[in-house]
Amino acid sequence: MSAYMLSVTIHVFAALFWLGGMFFFALIGAPVLRKVEPPALRARLFQELGTRFRDAGWIAIGILLVTGLTNLHFRGLLGMALSGSGDFWRSDYGTTLAWKLGAVGGMLVLQAVHDFRTGPAASRLEPGSSAALKARRAASLMARVSALLGVVVVITAVRLARGG
Repeated sequence: MSAYMLSVTIHVFAALFWLGGMFFFALIGAPVLRKVEPPALRARLFQELGTRFRDAGWIAIGILLVTGLTNLHFRGLLGMALSGSGDFWRSDYGTTLAWKLGAVGGMLVLQAVHDFRTGPAASRLEPGSSAALKARRAASLMARVSALLGVVVVITAVRLARGG
């Protein structure tokens, strides 16, 4: 297996892990946890699962960033992408890459706010209180928007794999 194929494979597995975990948590984990009683147990489970996935998720994000740059390098596109060449960014490939990078950037911002501000703040509130419920709704909205951006990332990744 070539170094490029190894990098692409690692990139795809890291994306599967990160996006798959987000979708699992949003579609399966959170709805099940919302039914757990008492509220203190529910809050503890949300916190423990969230913390564990946050740690593993940010490792996956680091891997995605490194392998994404590596993949552009192997394809001979990193220099063009970093140069800011208007010709590159106006091409079909450059435009699609810009959409992908924009969606990734949005996901990273939302994920950082969720993981390091909103989620921890919600876990410090009294379980079941109106403030805790409001904070959980905000965290849930961020996770949903991030997951939708994940769909954009997948669509653009498929387009890039097919030539832009």
